[in-house]
Amino acid sequence: MTHPLLKPMYFANGVEAPNRIWLAPMTNQQSHDDGALSEDELRWLKARSKGGFGVIETCATHVALDGQGWPGELGIFDDYLIPGWRRLADAIHDDGALLITQTFHGGARSIPTKDGLAPWSCSAVGEGENAVRQGTPEDFERTIEAFAQAARRVAEAGGDGVELHGAHAYLVCQFLSTAMNRRTDEWGGSLENRARMIRQVMQATRAAVPDDFVVGVRLSPENYSSTRGLDIDESITVAQWLCEDGADFIHISLWDARENSKKYPDAHPARLFRDALPSQVPLITAGYIWSVDDALRQLDHGADAVALGRAAIANPAWPQRVVQDGRAPTRPPLTPGQLGDRALSDRFVDYMRRWPGFVED
Repeated sequence: MTHPLLKPMYFANGVEAPNRIWLAPMTNQQSHDDGALSEDELRWLKARSKGGFGVIETCATHVALDGQGWPGELGIFDDYLIPGWRRLADAIHDDGALLITQTFHGGARSIPTKDGLAPWSCSAVGEGENAVRQGTPEDFERTIEAFAQAARRVAEAGGDGVELHGAHAYLVCQFLSTAMNRRTDEWGGSLENRARMIRQVMQATRAAVPDDFVVGVRLSPENYSSTRGLDIDESITVAQWLCEDGADFIHISLWDARENSKKYPDAHPARLFRDALPSQVPLITAGYIWSVDDALRQLDHGADAVALGRAAIANPAWPQRVVQDGRAPTRPPLTPGQLGDRALSDRFVDYMRRWPGFVED
């Protein structure tokens, strides 16, 4: 009998994923300064597709120069980047996996551009050199189109889909947040207005690509850490609207998928979303999923697939060795040498030092 995690999964548009195990989108700072694909980035992702992950999601990938969130970020903001993406898509497809690009704009969390333009968001925040200006409708229109053109580039490169990054207090999430969005025009106030950005991004992206190109979205369901101003009932409503707008999957970032909803302590977020969404739209969960039992519990809660982050760093062949062979997953701490053997560059290893207890020198 086929293991539940290894069964094929179908997106709302009919595209088939070979299994239900995803590589989660993770910051790694391995790309070239101009946003182009590096050998380190290719090696990191290729090791996971070779290890049996059915869907490979890239790190957050900026769709515009004014939306870059950190140095070494992968980019999809210009046609000159397409050849690198084509090379990546071919490498992932050679292993039978799908490639999904997480398209992204940092908003208030962007770094200043080389020409000195300050970051912008739905509302102004900060002072002096840390000031973030309030965006204009012209900024919004330009950025919506940038998301659409980014998806068009991924499709031209042979990628299988994009995931709109609507989580973790980046631009699209900033619009949804009552804590960050203080506008009083049609872009703020009511949920309908605060959801205008993400819905228009979804609609424009869907219109820019073929029907067999997957378009999904990642959402933070409710408050966690620096992500504030979110309510799970509102997030579910937004997810329902996005399904109406053409979303092929919904991915909820839970940080710790073992926990129930903060608002509804007796209910798991995945169950709340699954019961509210169309049955043909897959639900993906992520957040501290390490073992097969962890993953199966997510399926029991209503998820259709799981996305692995830190577990995938420590276990590049998690689907093969942990699911198929029944081995216990390797857990941190790991030495820089061990992480290098797992296809992490020195820059990625340095980034992982931010996670307490992950890197052991």
